[in-house]
Amino acid sequence: MTTITGNELIALGFTPKKWFAEALQHINENQLSETEMLDYLEQFRAPEPIPLHSEPKEFIINIKAENDSENDNVEKVINTMKVLMKTPTLVNGAIMPDACPTGPEGHIPVGGVVVAKNAIHPGFHSADICCSVMLTDFGKADPKTVLDTAHSITHFGYGGRDRGSQMPMSQELMDAFRENFFLNDERLISIARSHMGTQGDGNHFLFVGISKNTGNTMLVTHHGSRAPGAMLYDKGMKIAKRFRMEISPETLKENAWIPYETEEGKQYWEALQLIRDWTKENHESIHNTVLEKLNIEKQDRYWNEHNFVFRDGDLFYHAKGATPLDDKFLPDITGPRLIPLNMAEPVLIVSGTTNGRNLGFAPHGAGRNFSRTQHKKSLAHKTIDEVFAEETQGLDIRFFSNDIDISELPSAYKSAKNVRAQIEEYGLCEVLDEVMPYGCIMAGDVGKNAPWKRKKKF
Repeated sequence: MTTITGNELIALGFTPKKWFAEALQHINENQLSETEMLDYLEQFRAPEPIPLHSEPKEFIINIKAENDSENDNVEKVINTMKVLMKTPTLVNGAIMPDACPTGPEGHIPVGGVVVAKNAIHPGFHSADICCSVMLTDFGKADPKTVLDTAHSITHFGYGGRDRGSQMPMSQELMDAFRENFFLNDERLISIARSHMGTQGDGNHFLFVGISKNTGNTMLVTHHGSRAPGAMLYDKGMKIAKRFRMEISPETLKENAWIPYETEEGKQYWEALQLIRDWTKENHESIHNTVLEKLNIEKQDRYWNEHNFVFRDGDLFYHAKGATPLDDKFLPDITGPRLIPLNMAEPVLIVSGTTNGRNLGFAPHGAGRNFSRTQHKKSLAHKTIDEVFAEETQGLDIRFFSNDIDISELPSAYKSAKNVRAQIEEYGLCEVLDEVMPYGCIMAGDVGKNAPWKRKKKF
């Protein structure tokens, strides 16, 4: 009998893969007839590629330009959603009043919500998995004392804490990481331990303010899952891109997905939940240390993510910078939700549920009309100190690196007034209370004196 080789399999329309060797051995050892061989090989035949939707799936627009400077931003957001909503898995979508583009057309915008059927898209939650906000009510504590104490224990900037100043990661969580396919990585776990109690850079902050309703002092932190989340994202994207090549090569690389019904899909979903637990523990470590240092019992606490994937049956709601309102999305409902705007504006405490416009979500903040670089160029006629003095008058604003980052000052963001007006106009959620600003800590311009920018001394 003629020996069957890979050339015969290729001629039958199969692409060379790892299974070729095993299949050829089976065919030749068992001397399969042509019919038997074709029946046997059918199990390896790849399904027909899944095409893009011929037309974008409908999505809800909860944003409008309030002035000329916003026209370009809104147009780009709508155009990128039109390309994005051709992704085969998507069945619904919405954009929020704080929406802004994140890259070329087809990338999910900040302020975007998309609903996928039986699929998880790592690119839709991005590297900053579970970016989230936590509030603790400190009662009638002095806001300056709370801010000073928080400043003494928090950590902003690149990397994690030095070994002598690390905050503990729970043993239960470390054990759970080791049982997950994506997180069972000793380097990742070591980094997760060193990054506990850290807040990173960019728009992440520690904010202290006063409740408009009660007069109590509130501490609010904003940050995500740091390097552990970014490492999970990298692993997830590699798996998603592998599936993309097999099942939907027309899909944009950034929009690749992991089918939930696969083993990889279920493990990735579980990994997301564990990274969520880590992020919540990270927030708690900062809040609890401030409470302990001041010998204060918390009056209340609540927390929610605004950059995550939420499941409802076979539907996976991907929120790229959007606040979940509907209780069905949160396994540990802790109270109302939080929407920070900018350092000079209140943090909104809101509630709501799913309605005909919001898919169960609200904005996550104020968003941007211009990139950081564009914003800095627009202020080039003023000194950094002049801009800082004008925009932070009456507030206790601090930068952890001691270098002011003007791309995080209020003028870098959309009008908070306009975002709030559109929340009301579109009926997205209800404002229950406002945390009026006292002061804020952010990372600052962490790149200004970064080690790689310092001149070497010889």
